[in-house]
Amino acid sequence: MSTVDDAPAAVAPATASVIADPAPLGLAAFALTTFLLSAINAGWAKNTTGGDWWGYAIAYGGGCQLLAGMWEFRNKNVFGATAFSTYGGFWIGLGLWLLHIAPTATHPLEINRDLGWILLAFAIFNTYMLIWSTQLNAAVFVVFLTLEATEILLFIGNFITKTPILPPGTGGLVTAGGYVGVVTALAAWYTSSAGVINGMKGKVVVPVGKPLFDL
Repeated sequence: MSTVDDAPAAVAPATASVIADPAPLGLAAFALTTFLLSAINAGWAKNTTGGDWWGYAIAYGGGCQLLAGMWEFRNKNVFGATAFSTYGGFWIGLGLWLLHIAPTATHPLEINRDLGWILLAFAIFNTYMLIWSTQLNAAVFVVFLTLEATEILLFIGNFITKTPILPPGTGGLVTAGGYVGVVTALAAWYTSSAGVINGMKGKVVVPVGKPLFDL
């Protein structure tokens, strides 16, 4: 995730050891998987299996985002490395939980409670990443702000529901979390697209804004 309002600071000499910015890939992978799952939570995918997101959680949201995180380590971008690697692990872990743990539930509500605890844990992580995103740019801040709202709505919704909320059915705060999740995905796609074209042109084409303030 770029820490500046423009494209990479300079075009490096041919002899320099550089890699392309992995942030647009990480953001795109996060956006697509978030969109697929949020569309289910929002109740837009009632005539589907409710599991179309699962493979992409492992391969794209998980695998590609984890790779982006590893490349951010190479770029010495501690924020991007931490964010992408963590959320790559989130999607892989969620997919594995759905495959191996969820089927062992003795009551459907146990699945909602599991999801509540998982989302609460990631909301805690996301809280300090949201704070530190103020040091990057407005676009990244909006991604983490909407993601924070999504996770809060979803973990509360999964904790308080008295009836099972399972794909493709939705209800209450989980549905609200689905709508906000779609906004999160759109914000991440915007930020990804800005990173692609700004990196291609070596200048600002699609703006992402300035840091909100300096610590």
